[in-house]
Amino acid sequence: MSVASSAALAVWAICLIATVGVIVRPFRLPEAVWAVAGAAVLVGTGLISPTLALAAVMKGADVYLFLIGMMLLSETARQAGLFDWVAVQAVRHANGSSTRLFALVFAVGVLVTTFLSNDATAVVLTPAVYAAARRAKADPLPMLFACALVANAASFVLPISNPANLVLYGGHMPPLGVWLASFALPSALAILATFLALRWIERERLAMPCESNVEPLLLSRGGALALAGIVATAAVLVTASALDRELGLPTCLAGIVTTALVCVGSRRSPLPIARDVSWSVLPLVAGLFVLVEGLDRTGVVAALAGHLRTYSAASPTEAAAVSGAVLAFASNLTNNLPAGLIAASTIAQAQPPRIVVDALLIGVDLGPNLSITGSLATILWLAAIRREGEDVGFLRFLKVGLVAMPPALFLAIGARLMLG
Repeated sequence: MSVASSAALAVWAICLIATVGVIVRPFRLPEAVWAVAGAAVLVGTGLISPTLALAAVMKGADVYLFLIGMMLLSETARQAGLFDWVAVQAVRHANGSSTRLFALVFAVGVLVTTFLSNDATAVVLTPAVYAAARRAKADPLPMLFACALVANAASFVLPISNPANLVLYGGHMPPLGVWLASFALPSALAILATFLALRWIERERLAMPCESNVEPLLLSRGGALALAGIVATAAVLVTASALDRELGLPTCLAGIVTTALVCVGSRRSPLPIARDVSWSVLPLVAGLFVLVEGLDRTGVVAALAGHLRTYSAASPTEAAAVSGAVLAFASNLTNNLPAGLIAASTIAQAQPPRIVVDALLIGVDLGPNLSITGSLATILWLAAIRREGEDVGFLRFLKVGLVAMPPALFLAIGARLMLG
């Protein structure tokens, strides 16, 4: 075996072990530990140079800024009492019906994902939903699953609905009109299929009544400022997307400004907010970028690009259907962020038809609803519910994902192929 072959096998083995660690979390160590350890081993063994590793980390600069802004918004809103206020409104409108509360949560999740991204649904909406379930004395799991699944199901309604969209298109998004023509129907079908599947899965839990008589809660000054900051952030993101600008810096600035205004307005220190933000997400993402760079150096992207180019030339429709489905399931093996990065590099080299790229986007956005580590949004969601004292294991999520994800995926890709 040649030295090059041995090095490639070593890279694959290290990436596999790191990925399994992120998914399984042996010894209950955080996901970030395994991703960073894998990246460190690649650098320490000389399989990837420190310069290349640093360049790979810097590729995620826009994603880091985006996540910082969203996490600051979430924690600021939580500590300002905005989530408690939202919870009271939801419970009052549910009128004692767990099913109606579930539908309200899902509908709000669609709106938040569409205009603030799937990561925002994970970090901003999930704590509010847990608070609503607690106040309503309802089983929180159906509501929390709604947050997790809608975060991916609605993540291709608009270009800004998922940072992975920007990654897959290499920073050059289609015009908004073209985007809606391609994805309006597929996203609507994916959202509907996901709702119906989850509603059926959780039918017994949702059959139980919940509280409707809860004491009114006034929105504090800090909560009002946090709400205004979230609305303003949504407007900034839509504008930045329409102008084809990067989303990370505007989101980060919006989060910092909102946190500052809330702290000044309520005369509170920002230190508790900074302390409670889930900063470990950032090294997790950085480690994944380095792992992907290591895989790229083994020649896997060039091989994938060759296959995709040949397949697309022979039958674009078949190539779109198969590649989209394969990427959807593969995203659950590696997380859709590195899978999207590999797909983006493959697309850049293969230059397949637009219908193939669109199918790949649906796969990388929707496929992660199968498993708990399929997307960054779901990992953020898991971190959010753990902070509230809840936890969902890999198998528990997989049982839901096996029912909810495949129908939504096939309907969405089928609709896109039908549009031509």
